[in-house]
Amino acid sequence: MKLGEIALFINCQIVGNPEIEITGLAPIDSAQANQLTFLSNRKYRRFLASTQAAAIITDDPNNLLEGQSGLISPQPYLAFAQALSLFHNKIQFDTGINKYALVSPSAIIGEKVTIGPFSVIGDKVKIGNNVTILSHCTIYPEAEIGDHSFIHSHCIIRERCIVGSRVILQNDVVIGSDGFGYAKHSDNSWFKIPQTGIVIIEDDVEIGSGSIIDRATIGATNIGKGTKIDNLVQIGHGSTVGQNSLLCAQVGLAGSTQVGDEVILGGQVGAAGHLKIGDRVVATAQTGIPNSVEPDKVISGYPAIDNRNWLKSSAIFAQLPQLQREIKALKDRLNQLEEQFLKRS
Repeated sequence: MKLGEIALFINCQIVGNPEIEITGLAPIDSAQANQLTFLSNRKYRRFLASTQAAAIITDDPNNLLEGQSGLISPQPYLAFAQALSLFHNKIQFDTGINKYALVSPSAIIGEKVTIGPFSVIGDKVKIGNNVTILSHCTIYPEAEIGDHSFIHSHCIIRERCIVGSRVILQNDVVIGSDGFGYAKHSDNSWFKIPQTGIVIIEDDVEIGSGSIIDRATIGATNIGKGTKIDNLVQIGHGSTVGQNSLLCAQVGLAGSTQVGDEVILGGQVGAAGHLKIGDRVVATAQTGIPNSVEPDKVISGYPAIDNRNWLKSSAIFAQLPQLQREIKALKDRLNQLEEQFLKRS
C-alpha cells in the first residue's frame, strides 16, 4: 500500500514521497525499509537518525530529518493504530453452528452467527446478528448478546446477563458469577445471600482474559459503553463502571464500587467498595483506594493520596535511614550541650 493511500485512510498530512510502498509497520528502533513507524514518546527521538523506516508518523514535521518522509498527526499513536488495522489480516471463521455445538431449540439466533464446537447455548438465549462465539463457551439461559459481538473460547455468560453490541470477550472471561455475599448466623456460620441480580455490559466494551464480573445481589452490575478492561480484573457485585474508562491488569473492585466516566485505574489498583471514584480520576499502579475520590484527581499509594504528594513522600521514604541517623546525632549533641549547661550552672 502506498504512503499516500495510508494518509487518506488515517487522515494525515504527507511530508515527502506519497508513492513509497509500505509493506508493514514496526517500532522506530527496529523498523526496516518499506515499513511505517511512529514517534510519540520523546525518549525515542534518539532513533530518528538511525531508523530504517520508510516513513514516520509524528505530530511535528520538524521531527523529521532532511530527506525523511512522514505522516503528520496530532495523535501519532492513534494514527499508528489505525494504520496497523490496514495490515492486520484477521482469521475468518466460518459462519454457522458447528455440528458439535449444543443450541437450545428455544434460543433465538440472529443472522450470520458463528457458534464453535462444544459451545452450549441455553434456553431462551438471544443472540444478535453477526455474533461470533468460539469453542467451549457456555451461555446460560435467558442471557442476551448484541450484534457484532465476539466471544472467544472458554467464556461463560451466566443466566439473564446482558452483553451489548460490538463487545469483545477475550478467553476465559466470566460474566455474572455469584457475588461474594454472606450473612453470619448467631453460631458464626455463614448464610449465602442469594445473588438475584444480573450483569449488564454496554456496547463497545472489551474485557481481557481471565477477568470476572460478578452479578449483583439485587439490581445490576453495570459496565459502561466503550470501557476497556484488561486481563485478570475482578469487579465485585453491584459495582458500576462508567463510559470509556480503562481498568488495567489485576484491578480489584470490591462490591458496590462506583467508577465514573473516563477513569484510568493502573495495574493492581484496589478499591475497598461502597465508595465513589469520580470522573476522569487517574490512579497509578498499586494504589489502594479506601475512600471516595473527587473527579479529576491523580492519586497514588496506600492509602491513596495526591500523586504529587506521594512522589515527594516516596523520595523521603528512601532517605529515612539516613534521616534517622542524623536525628539521633542531633539528639546526642543536644544531650551533651544540656549536660554542659547543667554543669556550668
